[in-house]
Amino acid sequence: MRYIFLMVTVAVLAGESDAARILGLFNYPGKSHFLMFEEVMKALAARGHEVFVYSHFPQAKPLPNYTDVSLVGSLPPVVNAIPMDEVFGRDDPSVTFGLLRGLSEQACEKLLQFPAMQKLMKTHEKYDLIFTEPFTTDCLLPFVYKFQAPNIALLSSVVMPWTPDRFGLPDNPSYIPIQFLRVSDHMSFFERLRNLWYTIYSKWFFIEYMDKPANTVVKKYFGDSLPPLQEIAKNTSMLFINTHPALNPPRPLVPAVVEVGGIHIKPAKKLPKDIQEFIDGAEHGVIFFTFGSTVTAKDLSENKRKAILEAFAELPQRVLWKWETDELPGKPPNVMARKWLPQFDVLSHPKTRLFITHGGLLGTMEAVYSGVPMLAIPLFGDQPSNVMMCVRRGIARMLPFPEISKELLLQNIREMINDSGYKQRIVEVSEAFKDRPMSPQEAVVYWSEYVIRHKGARHLRSAAVDLQWYQLLLLDVLAVVLVGIAAVVAMVVVLLRLFLLKIGLLRKASPAEQPSLKTKKKEQ
Repeated sequence: MRYIFLMVTVAVLAGESDAARILGLFNYPGKSHFLMFEEVMKALAARGHEVFVYSHFPQAKPLPNYTDVSLVGSLPPVVNAIPMDEVFGRDDPSVTFGLLRGLSEQACEKLLQFPAMQKLMKTHEKYDLIFTEPFTTDCLLPFVYKFQAPNIALLSSVVMPWTPDRFGLPDNPSYIPIQFLRVSDHMSFFERLRNLWYTIYSKWFFIEYMDKPANTVVKKYFGDSLPPLQEIAKNTSMLFINTHPALNPPRPLVPAVVEVGGIHIKPAKKLPKDIQEFIDGAEHGVIFFTFGSTVTAKDLSENKRKAILEAFAELPQRVLWKWETDELPGKPPNVMARKWLPQFDVLSHPKTRLFITHGGLLGTMEAVYSGVPMLAIPLFGDQPSNVMMCVRRGIARMLPFPEISKELLLQNIREMINDSGYKQRIVEVSEAFKDRPMSPQEAVVYWSEYVIRHKGARHLRSAAVDLQWYQLLLLDVLAVVLVGIAAVVAMVVVLLRLFLLKIGLLRKASPAEQPSLKTKKKEQ
């Protein structure tokens, strides 16, 4: 009921408004990303706008004002799709860069030749606003140019390393960690040095392995007159980002960037009967364990699986584990394994004591919202950075994947459950996370309509977007200043020398006064 009331509130917020035609283009086939995006589109549909959503995840049931256009079959889904032995959980960003490159290769070609995309290329429909995702490839940005409509970008993670340049966001690696490293916003000297290197490298990586190939492909479909994708990207009106300073590293934001972290969170629903009974019967509470929707826990090595199950068997708590097959070999009586579990509903149950997680941002936000401490095992992507921020706030512990053992797992679980400080701190963070001037749904509706009303809201655009990197860093100004200082110093030296010669304190030796080479030799 609360969610329905919220949507009604959004629908009447700020009075009546003319319905707009809104296009959502979401090319990444990852469910965890779309969980955020669909809430944005649903909020706008509930407001009365007509939304058209191109995605890999059509709605199970039709919604008013919400039209699905399925991209299923264009790209392989990224759901339970990455084997565990490919991610390792090492503090090595090259794993993530390799995954990103793999997701981008041939993605543009497959998407743009898909019938739904071909049909969209040929249409002459008009749209008032377009949503895109600047995660990997930008190959759907040409539709923004084609329809000449304002563009709002959506990110389900923290800012990607190549995104700040599109909005003129300050991007100082001394305190803004790249999400692919296992660091927080308070870094040592060597962490800052490493963070600087990977920040620069990631920008080059995007240009070389994502932007250049995408530009080649889109010109094949949209013609050579199409501007470079980076030029279209720099005209993005706004960014809705799934972050919140209570949880993510606080950073300076320009007015065109709006944080809507937790927009996917809805009121908890009633649990399935078997899960409800399992939790209700847990005298010492429940531990919830999942590696999310992208990786496959079933691919754990036998040693890792046995170590985890042996540790669980010695706990007085019951354990819910998301496991992708029908059977979990060696499962002890206090463990329930299911292919799918209603994550937020389980976290919301008062008997849930601990969340063992990979550190995905959506799940982390759900744990914070529910006030459940986390034992985090980060694997790749933004997970290391998410986890380190939670560790810094004292609401989580980190257990590196390669170090998983029965002894370490038991030690961490027991210490966290027996230390009431973790629960106290996460409740405080939860209160800060929930304390906002307006809900995320209200924010996306207001700012989307703002961009439409003001025809792209160009006045929110930072002048930094138009500067070259050396201008932004004032290197050209610094060069002129250094040259000027050098010129002044040289002039002072020359004038001083002339002055000293004038007053006789410094004089040149005449040729006659200079001892000859022969004389020097005789003296020697």
